[in-house]
Amino acid sequence: MTTTKMHRVGVRSALGALGYALVLSGMSQVHAQEMPKTLVEAAAMEQADRLPITDFYSTPMNLAATQPGDLLRKEAFAGYSLPKGATAVRILYHSVDAIGQDVATSGVVLIPGGTPGPKGWPVIAWAHGTSGVARLCAPSAMKDVYYGDEGLMPMVAAGFAVVATDYHGLGTKGPHQYVNKLAQAHDVVYSIPAARAAVRSLGSKWVVDGHSQGGLAAWGVAEAEHDLKDPNYLGAVSVAGVAREVDFFSHLSNTPGVGFYLAFMAAGIHARYPEFEPHDLLSDSVLEHYTDVTTKGCFYYGYATYAAVPSGTLLRPTWEKSVWIHRFFEGNTVANAPIGGPLFVIAGETDQTVPIAGVRAAVKQMCAAKQLVTFRSYPGLDHDPTMENSTPDQLEWIRSRFAGKPATSNCATDGR
Repeated sequence: MTTTKMHRVGVRSALGALGYALVLSGMSQVHAQEMPKTLVEAAAMEQADRLPITDFYSTPMNLAATQPGDLLRKEAFAGYSLPKGATAVRILYHSVDAIGQDVATSGVVLIPGGTPGPKGWPVIAWAHGTSGVARLCAPSAMKDVYYGDEGLMPMVAAGFAVVATDYHGLGTKGPHQYVNKLAQAHDVVYSIPAARAAVRSLGSKWVVDGHSQGGLAAWGVAEAEHDLKDPNYLGAVSVAGVAREVDFFSHLSNTPGVGFYLAFMAAGIHARYPEFEPHDLLSDSVLEHYTDVTTKGCFYYGYATYAAVPSGTLLRPTWEKSVWIHRFFEGNTVANAPIGGPLFVIAGETDQTVPIAGVRAAVKQMCAAKQLVTFRSYPGLDHDPTMENSTPDQLEWIRSRFAGKPATSNCATDGR
């Protein structure tokens, strides 16, 4: 585990930071590191993990002449900290944003060591948690691919090829539509054909697995697959995903040390609805540094900037009157639409970032609609520890899907 990753997990465990937005290898260690106390320290920590944004990430001139899912560019890359024998291929591909506009999206394919079976490597499409909203916050431009040992590298070590999208606007140019269910679901879905074109050893079957911001994305993929009906799609795992955003905003405002998430959220809403002004959501104390935290740094930088801002003072008192915020909430609602394939929902019972009550309510609604959902909660676990400690259960569920075993709902037995 890298030093930077240990720092990140340490504070997220303590403060419940979003891993990952949705906010994240022998690989298990005690996470007792401290977060940066100053912006200088935060910048140094991020710089230690950062890789350059090269011309590889630039949008090709012929983007409009290609189709969503087309591979635009690929390059083998050896600068990551990977399990023994594993390799990586960066990809740039055609995707679409929340309203269907063409975008170039970057990502990386992590390939296990060894030889794939006759059907190729089984594929996990990885949807990452919050890294930031600036272009330089792309996980594929970080030595540990941002999540590192917290679920991601154990998946590779377990023999899965991982297709890890950055999401549009991280790595590539253009505003990042942060915590946007449709935008991130599109980036995940279209990463799969692009990855297969780049790495011929990938198998046809795939699942999606996401944490926090990525937990919402994974749920979005499950909903999209109801209509797409990809015969190779096997199901979704949503870990600590935001389920009820009205409660989520208020919760962040009253939780010490996480004001930077609200700044990221304002950037995401503005990226989706340009008519929205961050001033309508954020208090003056947050707005003072809004430009810096959304352009100059990532997770650590945002944390250090707002760590001392008192809780309860982050939101503008009239924020709930904004029509654009409510439209954003409506677009991100989960459990109102049917899903394709099975869904495994995971939450920590002491998650200080994404309140479990909202997740439970969404699962209850899914159960009432007779959807194929399995829910599991973990006593005593906060936001990021839930991802890390549930990885073996995630992998067990995923292996069952690849083995062709039928998924079953636990709605009745779990009391939902």
